Amino acid sequence: MKHQWGISLIELMLVVAILGVLLTLALPSYQGQLATGYRSESVAALMKLANLQERYYLHHQTYTDDMTKLGMSTDPWELDSGRFSLDAQSAGSDSFVLKATAQGAQASVDPGCAVITLSDSGARTPLECWQ
Repeated sequence: MKHQWGISLIELMLVVAILGVLLTLALPSYQGQLATGYRSESVAALMKLANLQERYYLHHQTYTDDMTKLGMSTDPWELDSGRFSLDAQSAGSDSFVLKATAQGAQASVDPGCAVITLSDSGARTPLECWQ
């Protein structure tokens, strides 16, 4: 008589259950890492916009609250990932404040950094979102 090799249904269900537990433990950490990555993208975009504001100031002696004047496609400017919308909260002849607002799932996954700002003086809020 031949000996048959294979796995039983109980063994298969045990493997599926173990994988389910591992996914339940790992998924929140993974989502947190993704949120941090998208936040880094918005911080880099804020720095880019601050640089463009200074360049605009050199030519026009004032800052602008219109992102299209800085070369962006829309006002407010939305990042390609769709996770953040960036705009000048206030801009005038001698100062500006840029704001990145989380959109969609990013706002719920990373609520402490739902709004990130950068001013002309370099003030960054909230501070923990810039690290």
